[in-house]
Amino acid sequence: MLHLLSIICGFILDLIFGDPHWLPHPICLIGNLISFLEKRLRSLFGPSDKGLLLGGFVMVLIVISLSFAVPAAILYAAWTVSPWLAFAVETVFCYQIFATKCLRDESMNVYNELMKKDIVEARVKLSWIVGRDTKELNEEEIIKGAVETVAENTADGIIAPMFYMFFGGAPLAFLYKGINTMDSMVGYKNDKYLYFGRCAAKLDDLANLIPARLTGLVMIIAAFLAGYNGPGAWKIFWRDRYNHLSPNSAMTESVTAGALNIQLGGDHYYFGKLVHKDTIGDNIREVEPEDIKRANVLLYITSILSLVIYTSVYYGACVILLLAAI
Repeated sequence: MLHLLSIICGFILDLIFGDPHWLPHPICLIGNLISFLEKRLRSLFGPSDKGLLLGGFVMVLIVISLSFAVPAAILYAAWTVSPWLAFAVETVFCYQIFATKCLRDESMNVYNELMKKDIVEARVKLSWIVGRDTKELNEEEIIKGAVETVAENTADGIIAPMFYMFFGGAPLAFLYKGINTMDSMVGYKNDKYLYFGRCAAKLDDLANLIPARLTGLVMIIAAFLAGYNGPGAWKIFWRDRYNHLSPNSAMTESVTAGALNIQLGGDHYYFGKLVHKDTIGDNIREVEPEDIKRANVLLYITSILSLVIYTSVYYGACVILLLAAI
């Protein structure tokens, strides 16, 4: 049960403290590793399409191996000393993996700039949390960008890591974060990463296949609990959950759009090129800055509700296994 307790404690620590900027973060280390490997592997395998595919594949093998092996080795070493030391270490690991408060804070930075009517600074703050070009966005597009990233990262940044924690502890969750970080850095369909980042992008799609759908379903319940349009959340989820270039991102974006009675998605510029995307939801009303706050309410309720559900399932499974062994 110490494993379960470490997940719960790590989640609570993240809700309270978020990510301290002064503390070196493991995800930053993974990001530095990806940057290092990209330079070396591009040089090693050459610029041909086949060489870039192979180089990207090798990068994926190295990153996921180290992302799992390093925390697993640290936890094993801690267990040899004391189970309570291992509990403390895994709690810190889980705390570092979760990103609930960080996601809320970063999106609220955008909201605060909009409240000050500083559209230029709002674009800058948004550029910290999205991959699209933000320099020419108007207020409506900025709000939609913030709402979409909160919705998408509810799955990527909180629920998916939580899902893998319950199966394989912090090491498996770090492996997932390694995959997700690679996708965010090289998983683009542009000239630079079309081949080199393909393996990382496909693996990220696979890793999020189940968590994204579970998150969407839990978020529908959260929409009812928050007093939003619960039936609309279900309707738009069922109708628009595949209206995205990613097979997973619209799972939560569709719920959010339906719950808030707004329309998300549509065309955006990435690296100077226009990317055509389907819309998600119905344009029942115009978006407003308060929608960023509302998206964060869904984020928090979904995260807490998911923890309760996963904990109940995990505890129930442990009881069943214990009874079966008697």
